[in-house]
Amino acid sequence: MQAIRSILVVLEPEHSESLALKRAKLIAGVTQAHLHLLVCDRKHDHSAMLGVLKAALVADGYSVTTEQAWEGSLHETIVMVQQAEGCGLVIKQHYPDGALKKALLTPEDWKVLRTCPTPVLLVKTSGSWKDKVILAAVDVGNIDSEHRHLHNTIIDYGYDIASLAKAHLHVISAHPSPMLSAADPTFQLSETIEARYREQCKAFQAEFDVDDEHLHIAEGPADVLIPFMVHKLEAAVTVIGTVARSGISGTLIGNTAEVVLDAVESDVLVLKPQEVEDHLDEIASKH
Repeated sequence: MQAIRSILVVLEPEHSESLALKRAKLIAGVTQAHLHLLVCDRKHDHSAMLGVLKAALVADGYSVTTEQAWEGSLHETIVMVQQAEGCGLVIKQHYPDGALKKALLTPEDWKVLRTCPTPVLLVKTSGSWKDKVILAAVDVGNIDSEHRHLHNTIIDYGYDIASLAKAHLHVISAHPSPMLSAADPTFQLSETIEARYREQCKAFQAEFDVDDEHLHIAEGPADVLIPFMVHKLEAAVTVIGTVARSGISGTLIGNTAEVVLDAVESDVLVLKPQEVEDHLDEIASKH
C-alpha cells in the first residue's frame, strides 16, 4: 500500500458526507498518495462541489485533482478513469441493492470488483479504524502459485492497513467439511482434516508472522464464516481476495468476495492475483 502513488476516490454528489473520501484522506495522509476525485454523472454539472472539496483538501496539504465523467455505466467510467490516471487503488462507498434489484441486475459494485484491475476498497461504515481489528481472509489449503501470491498480497495489505490505522491484524482461514464419500479415509474425519489443515497453517504462520491468537481456523464455507468472524471481532476492515475472471471464464455469480461484501458489517478491501490484474489491465487498456 505504501507503493500506491495515486488513489481514485469515487464521489456520489447526493451524499454530502463522503465516507470514501474520509478513508482516502486517512490513507493518503500516511502514504502521501495523490487523490483523484471522480463524480460519475452525465446529466448535472458538479464542478462547484468538486472545486470546494479540492480547495479544502489542498489547504490541508493533500495533492488533489478532480474530474466529472461518464462512459456508458458507472463501472466502465471508474475503470476508464483508473486507467487514464494510473491510480493504484479505487475507493468507493458501497450502497447495497435490494434483493429484487439484485435478482434482476448485477449490482454495479460487483461489476467494479470484477472489471477493475486494481485493489478496490468499498466503504460501508463511518467509524474509525483505529485500535480495531483488520481481518484478512485467506485460503491456506490452496497452495498453488496463484493463491500463494494472493495470500502474500492479502497479508501485506492487511499489515499495511493495520499499521497506518494503528489497528490489529487477524487472519481467518476456512477449511472444508469432512466428505463421507472421500476415497482417503482421513478426509472423512473432522479431527484429521483440522489436524492436517493446522499443519499447513503452521508453515503459513511462520512465513507471515501470524501467531495462534491472531489466526482463526474454522470449518465450513468461507462466505458464512467470514461474516461471522467479522461480527465476532467487530472488524473495521475485511481484506479478501477474488479470482473472479469475468473476462476469462464468464461471470462468476456468487463469488465469495461478492457474497461477503453484502454480508459483513465492515469496510471491504478486495484484491486480485497478479495474473488477473494483468488480464483486466489488458482488457481495460483496449477500450
